[in-house]
Order: sequence, then structure tokens, then C-alpha cells
Amino acid sequence: MWWRSASFILDKQQTEGVSKPPETLSISPPVDESSMADTFQNPNPKISAYYQSRASHTAVVTSDWLAQAQAAVGFPTDEQLLSEADVKDSESGKPFSVIDEFNNWRKQPDLAEAVAAIRSLAAVIRSSQATTMMELEIELKKASDSLKSWDTTSISLTAGCDLFMRYVTRTSALEYEDFKSAKSRLIERAEKFGEISCKARRIIAMLSQDFIFDGCTILVHGFSRVVMEVLRLAAQNKKLFRVFCTEGRPDRTGLRLSNELAKLDVPVKLLIDSAVAYTMDEVDMVLVGADGVVESGGIINMMGTYQIALVAHSMNKPMYVAAESYKFARLYPLDQKDMAPALRPIDFGVPIPSKVEVEKSARDYTPPQYLTLLFTDLGVLSPSVVSDELIQLYL
Repeated sequence: MWWRSASFILDKQQTEGVSKPPETLSISPPVDESSMADTFQNPNPKISAYYQSRASHTAVVTSDWLAQAQAAVGFPTDEQLLSEADVKDSESGKPFSVIDEFNNWRKQPDLAEAVAAIRSLAAVIRSSQATTMMELEIELKKASDSLKSWDTTSISLTAGCDLFMRYVTRTSALEYEDFKSAKSRLIERAEKFGEISCKARRIIAMLSQDFIFDGCTILVHGFSRVVMEVLRLAAQNKKLFRVFCTEGRPDRTGLRLSNELAKLDVPVKLLIDSAVAYTMDEVDMVLVGADGVVESGGIINMMGTYQIALVAHSMNKPMYVAAESYKFARLYPLDQKDMAPALRPIDFGVPIPSKVEVEKSARDYTPPQYLTLLFTDLGVLSPSVVSDELIQLYL
């Protein structure tokens, strides 16, 4: 338990004095497309593309993501960015490719992979040359299957595509309209779903503020964009808290999160992953993100989440999960091995003998009994309610 006394909080505020005006953060210069081309090629079948892109966006300590998150209001809208991309494609005469569109969206480090897929599928409808609803639905289904097969290990990518198809095509009224108005309706629904998905992170940050109190200590694991948004909003609300951040081996994404929190003047301590149990008695709550939320109410997340949940449960510490609804997947894993393997390269810094087997799995499954609450854009849910929400999403 950290300091919670009123005198400490008042002394802290008086010591800080008048708050400094927020610094103007400049947006990073445009990335050279030629240098990014190699990063977004089709994934190595032996390595999860999801974790390759995750590492490229979060493993390097930089202020680009934070600047983009805080200056998001001043960014060009997704529609403007998409229209600019369409103009470039039309000028070059290059035929539309959903994979190329998806890779262009993925270059934005603050954009979730599932949202990139949703925006790409919306572009498929907009650029389609189909003349009937049947042709358009077939074309959309093929594009969705292409995105899902591009990286079969990404749970959020598959869930985002499935939810998009359900949301956009879920109306029988389309069968009774002329094709032009039906296509307009589809584009309208696609844009709405994209907007809802983009706002999810901000909604979660707002809903979770009641659970962060002055003087609390929060343990986080690795780097999660939605967790970062929650903590950033809490810091902007002048809440006094500190964060224990795990290193997040092997890609060390926790270094990125600790660096960004330090820039927000949030007290942060960096821990090696094996020090979680050692420091758990100082922690008031655990807050993690999720790669996917499954039907049981459990989560699939980066390796190490399960053991943190076990330690927190044994020491009666609440375990909170922040996850967008487009990560709700129709999966029901029974154990750690009951899901498609997602592999990632691991560098131990020293040569490993060929006879030594290395565990390269990038994620684990945390059962629902070790989770306290899930902060989602659908509301604050208990794990037992997740199955009901999944039914409503996919019906």
C-alpha cells in the first residue's frame, strides 16, 4: 500500500506548485515508405506477424506514439487519410488490394490491427465494381478471408473481420432495395463501425477512471495502447498514483511504457518479469491489456499474464483487463495448449546450443476465475457477462 494520507496528497500538490502548461508536441515526420515496405511484407510463417508488428511499434523507446495519442484531436480524419490513399492509387493506376490497404493502415503505430482491417474492408466496399449485392457480399467475404489468412495467429484481426461482416451485413432490408442504395447503406454502416472502433480506447479510459484512486500502485505488464490511454487520462486528471511496469521480455515492451509514463511525470518503477511476486504486496491492483477476450470470460495476452494473475489472485489483489470489444473472439480454450501457436524470435544475448529447446510462444491464456473486471467500450463487465455480450455481438 502506498501513501494515501490527505497530508501527503496536499504536500505533493503544494510541492508541485502551479502546474506547467502542457508542452506542444510535434507530430513525427512522415515515414519513408521505402523503408517501411520491408516491415509490412507477408509474414514469416514460422513467426507471428502480429508480434512482429507489435514489436516494431512498441519495443523501440520513442515519443512518437505518445505525441500521436495526445495530439489525436488534431490529426487528419481516417476518411481524409483514406481519400488521400485512394487518390494516390488512382493516379498510379494500381489495382485495389485489400492487403496493401491493410498494410498502409498498419503503418500507424497508434492504430490497432483490428481497426486497420475494419478500415480496409470499408475501402473494399467503396472501391468495389460489383453490380449486384451477391457479387459485393462475395467480394467482401473474400477480402475478409484474405485478411484473416494473412496472419492466422492474430486473434483481434480475425475477431475484427468477423464482427465487421456481422455488423455491416446484418439487415434483411438490403434484399428489398436497389443495389445503389444498398451499397450506400453498407458504406454507411462500415464507416459507423470504424468510428465506433476508433473511439473504443478513449471510452475505456473514461470508464476506468473511477477505479484509479489517489495513492494507489498499479502493476502493468509490457506495453498496451489501451492501458497507456487509461494511465495517460488518469495523469491528466491530476490523480496521484505510481506504476510498477514489468520489462516484458523478450521484446522488452515494458521499457517503452515506462519511458512514456516518465514523460507524463508519473512515478514508475521498472521490474524484471521474475520480480512480480516479490513486489506484489506493494501493489493495489493489476491492469493489463488483452490480445483477445474469449467466450469463457478469460483473456489471451502476452506471455507472463497468466502467472501475474495467479500471483495477484493468491494475494487478493484485483486483476483488471482493458480490452476493446472488437477483440471479443468466438474461442473457448480449455488450457494453454488449446489455441493456435503464436511464435516470436527470442534473443538471449548468448549462443544457445542446438540441443537446447527454446519456448517461443508469445502468449498465454488466463482463465476467468483469476480476473476481477474487464474495462470495455461496452461497459465494465465481470468475466461471467462476457459470453452474453459475445452472443449479442455475433447475432
